[in-house]
Amino acid sequence: MRRKDREITGRENIEPVLQACKTCRLAMIADGAPYVIPLNFGYTWDESGLTIYFHSGIKGKKIDALRADPRVCFEMDTEMGVTGEGDLACRYSYAFSSVVGYGSVQFAQNNEEKRCGFDVIMKHQTGRDGWSYTDAALSVAEVFWVHADSFEGSQKLPK
Repeated sequence: MRRKDREITGRENIEPVLQACKTCRLAMIADGAPYVIPLNFGYTWDESGLTIYFHSGIKGKKIDALRADPRVCFEMDTEMGVTGEGDLACRYSYAFSSVVGYGSVQFAQNNEEKRCGFDVIMKHQTGRDGWSYTDAALSVAEVFWVHADSFEGSQKLPK
């Protein structure tokens, strides 16, 4: 990271950013060109590292791209607003916290893996457990995850 003064290190400082975010932007290559989409997500962070879970339909540009090349970049951020004062534009900025990382997508191979992934997503999105999923609903859904090979946190605090 070039701006060490903006670096967030340590799980105790990065995890609050993950908890605050409900959307993650997932970047991939589709048809030879960069392609990025916002997705709802859930995550786990244990001794094996950070894993981010997503879901989608079983067909489409995103799924085709991820099956062709599973390497991805992800980004999520919180917005803290415009900072600055006066009449000079260069005295203004935007305060934020973000997490950016890299990994490769893995797809759920069966309904049990889909249920586990959906449970992680729903817990993060709603704060509660106890969801059920019919086999019919799971048959038209993909669940996939990215185990982060690397990631970093960054922030610019309001002045």
